[in-house]
Amino acid sequence: DARGPRRRNARHPAARRLSRARRRVTLFMPDLFAAYDTDRFYDEMFAAPGRPRPHYQRLYDRILQMEGISELLARQRTADQTFINRGVTFTVYSDNKGTEKIFPFDLIPRIIPAEEWAHLEAGLRQRMEALNLFLADIYGPQKILREGVVPREMVESSKNFRPELVGVPLSRDLYVHINGTDLVRDEHGVYRVLEDNLRTPSGVSYVLEDRQVMKRVFPNLLRDYRVRPVETYPSDLLSLLVHLAPEHVSEPTVVLLTPGVYNSAYFEHSFLARQMGIEIVEGSDLVVENDKVYMKRTNGLAPVHVIYRRIDDDYLDPLAFNPASLLGVPGLFEAYRKGNVALCNPIGTGVADDKAMYHFVPRMIRFYLGQDPILPNVDTYLSGDDKDRAYILENLEKLVVKSVDEAGGYGMLVGPHSTRAQIEEFRAKIVAHPRKFIAQPTLGLSRCPAVCGDVIEGRHIDLRPYILNGRSIKIMPGGLTRVALRKGSLVVNSSQGGGSKDTWVLAADDQEVTPAVPEKIIV
Repeated sequence: DARGPRRRNARHPAARRLSRARRRVTLFMPDLFAAYDTDRFYDEMFAAPGRPRPHYQRLYDRILQMEGISELLARQRTADQTFINRGVTFTVYSDNKGTEKIFPFDLIPRIIPAEEWAHLEAGLRQRMEALNLFLADIYGPQKILREGVVPREMVESSKNFRPELVGVPLSRDLYVHINGTDLVRDEHGVYRVLEDNLRTPSGVSYVLEDRQVMKRVFPNLLRDYRVRPVETYPSDLLSLLVHLAPEHVSEPTVVLLTPGVYNSAYFEHSFLARQMGIEIVEGSDLVVENDKVYMKRTNGLAPVHVIYRRIDDDYLDPLAFNPASLLGVPGLFEAYRKGNVALCNPIGTGVADDKAMYHFVPRMIRFYLGQDPILPNVDTYLSGDDKDRAYILENLEKLVVKSVDEAGGYGMLVGPHSTRAQIEEFRAKIVAHPRKFIAQPTLGLSRCPAVCGDVIEGRHIDLRPYILNGRSIKIMPGGLTRVALRKGSLVVNSSQGGGSKDTWVLAADDQEVTPAVPEKIIV
């Protein structure tokens, strides 16, 4: 009887002692979520205290199987050390104690079911299509302005509108190539678009690094969950860049243009260039001759056909824009205007991620596509509008006020968390420069569990998926989940004390998944 040995072993004294020990461990295992409070916010992991949502059940069970907080902290230290070893950094210009920082990472992933992601993907695709059509229109026939759907003054007063490009055709008729759309979930669990980032959206390198770290720390869990891969992004980006090359060029040369090693996102610049196998260059490495761009090499000049630029418009060409810029390439704009070099993203895309222009994106979707927005905006008030401005000034202590051309959490007032002096300071700014500000209600951003010291607590999060617009629209399954690691904070930017989480989009049955790494982590 094949079952006999097993029955005899089960009755062995040593086996009985081991079984009793295991029962004791299970019986007295501390519940790491016992004191977890979902408060009044939408919680990504829990439908109610102690009741995880179905797609989090396996993660919840795995954490409960750990040997208390000590094992979880050991795994967190493994993750942190991996980031240090890999040199995953960002720069904080305002920190006088030192600018180079290791990017903060939280071990507990954000999980998105397949059907939920399908909804997000449809909304992001719709938004990218509308924004591309809007940019093609305002730099072309300007139909949306003539019909008054978007006020002409609003476009032409934007610091990122480039009238020099009106009537200039672009490669493949694509006016935006990459968008990092910021999404949030409100108190009811509804996804809303917070803003668009069409100039030089950053953060994708942290998505790729987060996944590599999670493969090391929780390899089996990734396999069991059937998580969709994110690792194809660099090859998808490179395919897009090659697609943008002038049509007569069969084997284009692509480079990444960086402001240099002191830029806050230089880690990402070098990471992406390395992953794509292309040269990373600074402005001084390039030269324009006869309206064509060349890269300086020891054996002479080599032609450049596509530039993935990580420099804002103003600094790209001192002859066309800011004459004091030392970062750009003199003559680049003329080479670009004549179609001899492609830029990703194109010059002038920033007008569409002006925070005041964001207010009009639902109108763009209806105007160009004849559809209702799949993903709603957050309610937005324009201080340039007399009625809206009056409302803003009366309710500053309740609203979030943003400068239309700032990023990284700067130029921002969170009314409920601000002092009277800060509120009055913004009141004066709005009255003096009404076009420069918008206001939105204070959202109760959704929360997700995070390792905070030696406990697990809820922290507010957002999500930045990355959308590529080339031969077709491709969307990375997931994106950058940013987490406000400071208790009670709604500001998720890394420059303001935020960090990131790995984002797991679960695969449908016919989709590729992230393979597990066959290694054990010693904790």
